[in-house]
Amino acid sequence: MKLNLLFAAFLVFAVHSVTAQDQITGSITDPTGKVIPDAMVAIKSAKQFTLVDESGNFSITPEIEYPFKITISAVGFETFEIQLSNKPTAPIVLALEEDNLLSEIVITARRRQEEIQAVPIPISVVSGALVEDAQAFNVNRLKELVPSVQLYSSNPRNTTLNIRGLGSTFGLTNDGIDPGVGFYIDGVYYARPAVTSLDFIDVEQIEVLRGPQGTLFGKNTTAGAFNITTKRPRFQNELTLESSMGNYGFVQTRGSLTGPITEKLAGRVSFTGTKRDGLIYNTNTQKFTNDLNNLGIRGQLLYLPSEKTEILIAGDFTRQRPDGYAQVVAGVVQTQRADFRQFGSIINDLGYSLPSANPFDRLIDHDTPWRSGNDMGGVSVNVDSKIGGGTLTSTTAWRYWNWDPSNDRDFTGLQALTLSQAPSKHDQVSQEIRYAGDFNSKLSGVVGVYSLWQDLRSTPFHSEESGMHQWRFVQNNQNPLWETPGLLEGYGIRTRNSLKSFSGAVFGQLDWKVTEKFSVLPGLRWNYDQKSVFFQRTSYGGLQTDDPELIALKNSVYNDQEFEAEVVESNFSGQLTLAYKVNNKVNTFGTYSTSFKPVGINLGGLPRENGRTMTELARIEPEFVSHYEFGIKTTPARGTTVNLVLHNTDITNFQTLVQTPDLSVNRGYLANAERVNVKGVELDATTKFHKNVSVFGAIAFTDGRYIEFTNAPVPLEEVGGESFKDVSGGRLPGISKWAGSLGGEWTKDLKFKNTEGKFFFASEIFYRSEFSSSPSPSAYLNIDGYALVNARMGLRFPNGTSLFLWSRNLTDSQYFEQLLPGAGNAGHFAAVLGDPRTYGFSVRFKIADESF
Repeated sequence: MKLNLLFAAFLVFAVHSVTAQDQITGSITDPTGKVIPDAMVAIKSAKQFTLVDESGNFSITPEIEYPFKITISAVGFETFEIQLSNKPTAPIVLALEEDNLLSEIVITARRRQEEIQAVPIPISVVSGALVEDAQAFNVNRLKELVPSVQLYSSNPRNTTLNIRGLGSTFGLTNDGIDPGVGFYIDGVYYARPAVTSLDFIDVEQIEVLRGPQGTLFGKNTTAGAFNITTKRPRFQNELTLESSMGNYGFVQTRGSLTGPITEKLAGRVSFTGTKRDGLIYNTNTQKFTNDLNNLGIRGQLLYLPSEKTEILIAGDFTRQRPDGYAQVVAGVVQTQRADFRQFGSIINDLGYSLPSANPFDRLIDHDTPWRSGNDMGGVSVNVDSKIGGGTLTSTTAWRYWNWDPSNDRDFTGLQALTLSQAPSKHDQVSQEIRYAGDFNSKLSGVVGVYSLWQDLRSTPFHSEESGMHQWRFVQNNQNPLWETPGLLEGYGIRTRNSLKSFSGAVFGQLDWKVTEKFSVLPGLRWNYDQKSVFFQRTSYGGLQTDDPELIALKNSVYNDQEFEAEVVESNFSGQLTLAYKVNNKVNTFGTYSTSFKPVGINLGGLPRENGRTMTELARIEPEFVSHYEFGIKTTPARGTTVNLVLHNTDITNFQTLVQTPDLSVNRGYLANAERVNVKGVELDATTKFHKNVSVFGAIAFTDGRYIEFTNAPVPLEEVGGESFKDVSGGRLPGISKWAGSLGGEWTKDLKFKNTEGKFFFASEIFYRSEFSSSPSPSAYLNIDGYALVNARMGLRFPNGTSLFLWSRNLTDSQYFEQLLPGAGNAGHFAAVLGDPRTYGFSVRFKIADESF
């Protein structure tokens, strides 16, 4: 933080003031004279721009000689172009005409503002307006709009966020590896996957970049990145409030307040709160569970010490307290264990039956409370200064994550696993300094350095504890001593662990405009990773005895374990992109890139062999990614885009999770699969063929395979046979071969006496084909394909007020999001259920006034 404050102070005093004689000034409004804030005024040939302020005024100092052209553009308005032979003698006063066709989408993925169709990267963009209207207030809902994104979550900690089926391990989380999908909010990297469960706060735009992006972003991103920008403070008073109510007791309120504090200082405070009743009924407690109880707050200060420098300070806090994330038993498979070890025999001997054989009855009888205390927040300081033809940026951030869970990991009303808790605390500090912009008329790019420190630790320990029925689940022979009263009751393990890591990188990417149509974009990255782990597990409780046979039975269930390990790795990676602009309507590109997913370290216990802890499994080799893709971006007609991408990714030493029957490594341990391959085709299109009708759609074909994985874990139905299996040629988990989304909106102009407005109807359809929910291909743990329909209709008014009815999963599809085996692999498996049909009503209004 001190580095950044010094950096900011230096920039404040170092930037040079400009003379009024050099400035071009003016004002921009709409046809009615209303200000268009954030309209862009650009000197076309210099790639130099400025934004219209809240009063509608602008000033820009040319960095090239006359003559040149100035373009003025804004979303929803026609672009205007002015030819200047010399400096204007008076301010430019212009009223932009409304544009009823689709406007160009501007993105910041390459750390500068660019039109999406001109950038040689496959990117999906979702506006903040669509996020709000579609009730897509977190990543799990957003994935319905971007079919190349997959998210699986049995709770915030155990979350997998993937793009094209790659990114994180599928199943239970092991904290010792890094995600392959970077998650950035306003330039700050969020290291923990729990961020995907948080409600979005005041989002301006979400960019989803597909494929490795390590030469653009500070933290390595081997599979892609989420680049989220929130709404910034403004120098105009504005208040926005929205309230929604729906079935299942759904209530959500969101709002923001922004305005000037002084002439050069503006502030913004935003909040969101969400509550909903549970969707699953617990017959044991006679209460509903899996509710929502979320609160988020974000504050920002924007300081403009000079025309060329801005400082943005942001802080946020999010708190979740759901009684939730319970899973329902979805089925039982016959394993290869002896008959007495089958799930049906076990529960029959214990005189137990499941509350329902149909998971969509949404009934459980769990006897351990479900708790998911999830807190996340932090502070960041971002300094931007225009230097030469680009911007020098420093971003310093501190973030924390506190996790306080309770789970019923046997998924039944039996007292088998009475405790399964991994309370944790995480702190991260990051620093990024980069320069992005034009170096000369033919060369532009981005270059930067990045560092990230992380400290993750148990608080104070993780617990796994057996109940009175656990003996029957872990009984591996018919020795009558297993039935000894109290043998395993209260017997468990407490684990204290810590992981300290450092990641450093130097990265850069150039854009060399060889000719007007042909560009070469090389990129390079050097990465350094260091991780150290301490792991100490001790057993406690159960029957206190001196009998060596009983002690041996207890030790076969849980055992003490302690180890320390450190891993260090550095590597070079890079990319080369060739881009060719056929004409103003067609851009093509081809990219080859290499990347490394950082070295990993096991942090969930290690398996044992003949009483020995296999410490050689502590280190997980870094993934080596070799990737290429070919794309074409087209604008066949005004207001229409059609883009096509073909991609292929080969990975050596693929980091994957091994789920074992050994309760001592209940969360699984990490291993490397020799080689995997993911390839596919993606097509997306948008059009606004009439001022009242807009349509968007995307379809993705993805095929992911283990090319070589000779020592894989066996699927659930083969537990009790061989310990490992060759699954080479089998499909990767979590990947649907086909996924797609289609959406659109129709509007009609209305007039109520002296008030004008629009009636609108909008809908989105999301579909994905069946996919595997098992790390090793299984005949049973597969999820059928499903389709979801969301719809809404209502009224919008020019002053920002809107009111509308909405429904999600309108057809009430019954579907699973994830299947996962019960602890110990007894044969039963549970499901994360998709939400049923929900519906509600929302009201939103905005006040923009100098007087309040």
